[in-house]
Amino acid sequence: MANNFGGGDSPLDLDNLGKAVRDRLGGLKIIALVVVVGLLVLSSVYTVQPEEVGVILRLGKYAGTTDPGLNFKIPVIDQLEKVPVRRQLKQEFGFRSESVAVRSSFVGNAEEANMLTGDLNAAVVEWVVQYRVVDPYRYLYRVRNLDDTFRDMSEAVMRKVVGDRTVNEVLTVGRAEIEGTVKIELQELCDQYETGIDIDQVVLQSNNPPEPVKPSFNAVNQAEQELERLVNEAEAEYNRVIPRAQGQARQTIQQAEGYALDRVNRAQGDATRFNALYAEFRQAPEVTRKRLFIETMERVLPKVGRKIVVDEDVDGLTPIMSFEGVSAARTARQVAAQQAGEGTP
Repeated sequence: MANNFGGGDSPLDLDNLGKAVRDRLGGLKIIALVVVVGLLVLSSVYTVQPEEVGVILRLGKYAGTTDPGLNFKIPVIDQLEKVPVRRQLKQEFGFRSESVAVRSSFVGNAEEANMLTGDLNAAVVEWVVQYRVVDPYRYLYRVRNLDDTFRDMSEAVMRKVVGDRTVNEVLTVGRAEIEGTVKIELQELCDQYETGIDIDQVVLQSNNPPEPVKPSFNAVNQAEQELERLVNEAEAEYNRVIPRAQGQARQTIQQAEGYALDRVNRAQGDATRFNALYAEFRQAPEVTRKRLFIETMERVLPKVGRKIVVDEDVDGLTPIMSFEGVSAARTARQVAAQQAGEGTP
């Protein structure tokens, strides 16, 4: 059966047209089936990078983890989450770093950075927490909104530690101790909340006092440095003078002790000698008296230049003999002999 439509010269065969349409639809179905199968195959294959692991959820339930490399999963049924377990992650607090071409700029966050210290002073504290994921399952599914929770935990621990210390400790000498304390306490919180995170390091940035009080704070620091300088100079002078004075004191004490020992020994010797003389004197008083007199004259007369012997029996003590160059010992013996009645003057 042939009909003319639109004034055309060729008759339209409806049977042939239907067959052509069916053939075309069959080809499209095959192409669509091939495309669907290809997409399913492609969606079942995935690659995990060397620093990552893959976490598989099957129908919404945890089914396990996969190692780095080429892996397969069930299309549509399995869902994949990749977690960087071999890469160090970090979060910044009190500031945000922004990359501009090859340079980095930092934008402060006063809400996080402004803190109150234990001595009721204000400080601007900026820090970085570096961490790793050690348990992918806990990291993904044990804590809801883990990033926000982790930031809140870190800020709470830092405010607690800073609030227990003075502003000088926070800004100068106590930085290392604060970093270690925050790391330990933050790790305890992460373990308690089962976050699957291991804290590598807490790093304090360039902490400063707030801008309105910075000039006064710098003046205080300069005064403290001047005080430390004066104290060091005083200690140096002390170390120079005191040891010398102590040495002189020890020397004086040793000299006094030596002098005291010498005097004591001399006194003991004199006492022993006197006792010996006294014992001899008691046995022969006259002989001892004469000997002591002679010994005394022998010590005294040599010091006299001109020696005159006087006879005590002569009237008016007129000198009767003058000795020039006569030995003092001989004169002393003669005088002694005269006084004892045993010789002639």
